Amino acid sequence: MPASNNSKKAVLKKSFTATDFSNTNFSAAKYYFNRELSWLDFNDRVLDQASDPNNPYLEQLNFIAIASSNLDEFFMVRVAGVYDQFNANVEIAENKTRMTPKELLNAIADKNHNNITKQYDRYHQLVKALPKYGVALSQVAQLDEEERLEADRYFNDFVLPTLSPLGVDAYRPFPHLNNKALNIFVSLSKEGEDHLALIPVPALLDRLILLKAHQTPHRYLFIEDLIISHLDKLFIGYSINYAYPFRITRSADFDIIEDNAEDLLELMEDYVKQRRNGFAVRLELDSSYDADYQEDHIDFLKDRLNMKKRDIYPINGPLDLTFLFDFIETLRDQHPEASYPPFTPYLNPDHQGQSLFEAIRKKDLFFNHPYDSFDPIVNLVQEAAEDEETISIKQTLYRVSKHSPIIAALKKAAENGKEVTVLVELKARFDEENNVYWARELEDAGCHVLYGVSELKTHSKITLIIRKEADRIRRYVHLGTGNYNDKTAKIYTDMGIMSAKDELTQDASNFFNFLSGYSERPQYKHLHVSPFEIRDSLQDYIEDEIKFQQEYGNGQIIAKMNSLTDKQLIKTLYEASQAGVQIDLIIRGICCLKPGVPGVSENIRVRSIVGRFLEHSRVYFFNRNGHHHLFLSSADMMTRNMIKRVEIEFPILDKEIEDTIIEILKLQLSDTLKARILQTDGTYVRPDASEIQVNAQEIQLAQAQKAQETQVKEVMQVKENKSWFERILQRFR
Repeated sequence: MPASNNSKKAVLKKSFTATDFSNTNFSAAKYYFNRELSWLDFNDRVLDQASDPNNPYLEQLNFIAIASSNLDEFFMVRVAGVYDQFNANVEIAENKTRMTPKELLNAIADKNHNNITKQYDRYHQLVKALPKYGVALSQVAQLDEEERLEADRYFNDFVLPTLSPLGVDAYRPFPHLNNKALNIFVSLSKEGEDHLALIPVPALLDRLILLKAHQTPHRYLFIEDLIISHLDKLFIGYSINYAYPFRITRSADFDIIEDNAEDLLELMEDYVKQRRNGFAVRLELDSSYDADYQEDHIDFLKDRLNMKKRDIYPINGPLDLTFLFDFIETLRDQHPEASYPPFTPYLNPDHQGQSLFEAIRKKDLFFNHPYDSFDPIVNLVQEAAEDEETISIKQTLYRVSKHSPIIAALKKAAENGKEVTVLVELKARFDEENNVYWARELEDAGCHVLYGVSELKTHSKITLIIRKEADRIRRYVHLGTGNYNDKTAKIYTDMGIMSAKDELTQDASNFFNFLSGYSERPQYKHLHVSPFEIRDSLQDYIEDEIKFQQEYGNGQIIAKMNSLTDKQLIKTLYEASQAGVQIDLIIRGICCLKPGVPGVSENIRVRSIVGRFLEHSRVYFFNRNGHHHLFLSSADMMTRNMIKRVEIEFPILDKEIEDTIIEILKLQLSDTLKARILQTDGTYVRPDASEIQVNAQEIQLAQAQKAQETQVKEVMQVKENKSWFERILQRFR
């Protein structure tokens, strides 16, 4: 078991300093990858899944949509942030690679233009196969007479009344265009004079229109194509020179000034409205409509939107490929063979109802989602809400689902007279509006609602249940790496534990008391909590591993996370590599550390796994000469997680659970099908799968399925072994 924070240093005296290593300048830019460019490499790995023949057809299309959705957020936040630096004349955009904002914006544009070309090349290849599944994405020009008549009727009845064409001239100013919304640029002429007009496509119109004139293949039209084919009905008396759809992406990177805010809920509502008016950071236009569109009209949009040429993306195909999400769902039921096969997460029947509390009292419980069902985590709150012995429930919420059963349970608990304290993080990016709504709902139900911590985001995942059992108070805690979101729990990999150990539950009580009241920062026995301790704890354990390597020659670190950007931790990992510590990093997304550099990081290996599920769990393992320390955490090794968020890093105190997690790490390190290995030059290469083909996610799925099937057989066997009298008695009861 890990020693306490205060005594841990006494376990192992440090006998080295940075000068014990080479005089390497770890601050040199050549030892780092840029954060934004590394993210684009991650999105490229997502795109690779759209070309993986091991993925079913509809899943390949789904990865195309995921890449588009990812990219929208990247521009709204990350690119917008670099533009803020550029406009403020900041000299260095990022302290690791020392690039100027202009250099970084140009590099982003170069890499992303290549990625977009790759994405649309694959999109066009995939949609050609749609007729095999009985559907086709068509243009109006491809319709026969009967289909054309149907399209005309649809336009006249459902589209034309909703459109508002906007001329642009001295008397009609350039309009405000909504973020990520489709628009149509129209070049007109009349009596020798040219005119310009814009048509915003109403957001509530269906993007795809199903024609029913023919049964197979079912033809779908894009709404923008239907509008463009009927422009003569909108601009009567004018000649249409050409038209094309376009779309702008706006900045959503605003600072929230919390000081002196009397009502943070109202502040966040204003913030959400402000986001809609951010400056433009990307202009996409569908160049497939007219190869002869005039360059000066693109310059017109560029100038009106105050954009640079690098921000313009002429695209050979439909804009905003996130339309594929809904389109794919219409095909899944008819073509299950084109989707991932369904699976049932493992659910132990003892982890439901009152038996869940009994199970936790016996030993710590471990959950590895989505392979293990998320139901016990929901049930923990639901059961506590109805349980007469429950006194109070405390929980942090960062992102929850639209119809969250956990929110419903918390409301029910308050209605039942329980003391319910909920920290709802209002500043969870792109979930602010949703969280403001839930905060009001919880307050109305009688919950004590906290809005987070000033200048910090509360990203920790923790639930504390306090019950009165017989003649004592007993506490139960759930700690996890992922959000309390029953929807994403089916597609994100996350880990968590439930425990009734006094040393953990006391730490949990101290954590909530610190958040909800006024007190000095607690002295935790087992938890590490940022923004004060997580970076220091990780750094201490890395440095301790160096000492173990020097003394025993068996230094080993395995760390799994979403992203690695923190320069201090990277430097310490470089020191560990120089000392000979063997380091394996499993990093799904951004990695600023450069592995394999001779004399610096030759003992560090980095791999990324992108597959059916989004790898989201954070795991930190230190060998310590065989006396392992293993932590789970809500925090990545990112600077923002270290100093700008309230995060929790918690130890695994149960040896059986520790062994299980280590086996999962080893399995992921053996993956040859979904893993990609980061090279010193920044490229990612596939492992050699010629002899051994390992898909870590599929193996864990198979294990969960086998456990579930075994569970069902055992239950059936118990039923069969019951006497006829017991079965009748049970039915009677």
